[in-house]
Order: sequence, then C-alpha cells, then structure tokens
Amino acid sequence: MTLNGKPKFAMYWSASCGGCEIALLNIHEKILDVDANFQVVFWPVAMDAKYKDVEAMPDGSILLTLFNGAIRNEENEHMAHLLRRKSKILVAFGSCANEGCMPALANLSPIEEVYHTAYSTPSTDPALGGLPRSDYSAPEGDLHIPRLFPYVRTLDQVVDVDYFIPGCPPESHQIAAVIDAIIAVLKGSAELPPAGSTLGAGSSTVCEECPRKRDVKAIHEFKRLQEVMLDPAVCILEQGVVCSGPATRSGCSAVCPKAGSPCIGCYGPAEGVIDYGARLITSLASVIEANQPEEIEQIIDGIPDPAGSFYRFNLASSLLKAARPAVKG
Repeated sequence: MTLNGKPKFAMYWSASCGGCEIALLNIHEKILDVDANFQVVFWPVAMDAKYKDVEAMPDGSILLTLFNGAIRNEENEHMAHLLRRKSKILVAFGSCANEGCMPALANLSPIEEVYHTAYSTPSTDPALGGLPRSDYSAPEGDLHIPRLFPYVRTLDQVVDVDYFIPGCPPESHQIAAVIDAIIAVLKGSAELPPAGSTLGAGSSTVCEECPRKRDVKAIHEFKRLQEVMLDPAVCILEQGVVCSGPATRSGCSAVCPKAGSPCIGCYGPAEGVIDYGARLITSLASVIEANQPEEIEQIIDGIPDPAGSFYRFNLASSLLKAARPAVKG
C-alpha cells in the first residue's frame, strides 16, 4: 500500500468529458499536498502508465483511487473491476461516476440509434461507410475495440464504491477540503467517515445556498433563459425559468444562480431524494398557477426538453435508468 513511504494514489478517466481531471488540477497549490502525501502510481491523463502496470500490482495495494466517468463500454467495466480489486478506497468522483451524467442520456435510445446518429447523420462524414466493429484483423495483428454496452451504468452499479464525490465537475474548494480530510486521516488526526458517505458536498439543497429572494409566486408559463430579463434578486424558478435548485444537493455555493443562470442539477439529488426527476417535477408543480387540467398541461408543455431538464445528470441512477428500447438492446 506504500511506496517510498507514501501510500499509493490513482485516478482513472472513464466515460466522461475530462472535466473532473481538470477540476483536480484546478486546486492550485493544494495539488502539491497530493504529491507530498501520496505516490501517484496510475493517472493516465497525467503520466505514462499502462493497464498492465496496474494488473501487476498486489490487490489492495493502492490506498485511494478516484474513478471518474460512467460505464459505457467493456474497457470501462474492466477498469472498474480492476481498480476496485487493487484499491483499498474507491471513490466515485464526479457526476458521471455517481449518476451517469450526460453520457447516460443515450439510455433513452437503442444502441443502434446511437451508432446511426454518430456515424450516419448529416453532421458526420460517412465517406468510409460502415460502423465500428469490435474485432478487426489487420496486417499488424488482430485489433479489438471495446464494445459499447446497450446502456450507461454508474460506477456503483458495477462495483462496490466506498465514497461519493458529486459535481460536474466537483467544485475545486470541495476537492481541496476532501484532500485535507484524507491527509488528516493519514496523519492519524481524523477518522474516515462511514462507508457510502457523500464527501465534498452539503446535505441540503442549492436553494439553501442561493441568496435570491423567494416569494412563492405562482407562474403561468415556463420560458427559456434567453427569453427573460431576469431580476438578479428574485428566485429564477419564480420568474418562469426552470431551475433545478430545489432538488439538487448543496455544496457548489449556488454559483450558477448567483451568476444569473439557473441551476441545472450537476451536484445530483439532495439528501434523501429517491428519484431526482420526480422531486424536481414536484417542485415545479408547486409554483404553477392553474386549476384546469388543460391549462396545467399547456404550462407543462412549455418546459424545454423535459428529459434533459429532469434527468440531465441523473438518468442512469434514477428509478427509470433507461428507456425500454435501450434495455432490450
């Protein structure tokens, strides 16, 4: 578990955009504390490391692994199992690992449609024709491309996870706080939190961090952000723009609402929320001023991209998880 007197640290990038890697580097000089207290043995985005290097390590020899990204293909799944076996502590780092995030919106479509959109639509160049194949024999040898699974899964749907750090990406000050806490544990001045805990986040909602005034006003229609001149002092939701703050876990310091943009839910479900989309729908319903079913339906129809609004980050970990066509794939 130690190398040169330091415990081993690893970080892996699975199905995600890479923002979590940047967020870790964005803790500025605090990154030096990571170097001072850990021996980095596997971090493909920052160092030359091969899978075979990890496979050769004794099981449980890595003290801490931050795993960011969802499980989209065979390679992601293989690395999830490998790093779980090699790590004492495995952390689902960021929204993709925690909830599936943007990659999981593909769970609304069968895998054939995903391939078609990526390779056969006007926005792509179909000059070469055909779709990717998992196996291909070339003069240099047999090639294998990881097979896409029918739908995206979260990390804890594949392996046991010790801790969760939400965010898309996690806020740098929260990452720094978690690092300080881990270092305190290493030095014997603190104890690890209970397994399964969410770290680097609050236990309330973004609304509790938001300074905007809430008057519980009733709205008669939903509008897109660009259609409204927002009052900077008033709750965004009460101005008719969908804001995910009532359903979203605190911890980001409400940076988006403070900047004049609605919360989009990247910190995931608030403490105790079973299904993020259901909680958000309930919050929206509480501010709608209508009594007749037809009028209510008309207002609801004004919500842009309902699936993307209610499950933008959370579809894979929701009660829905995926549409039936994707699951059948």
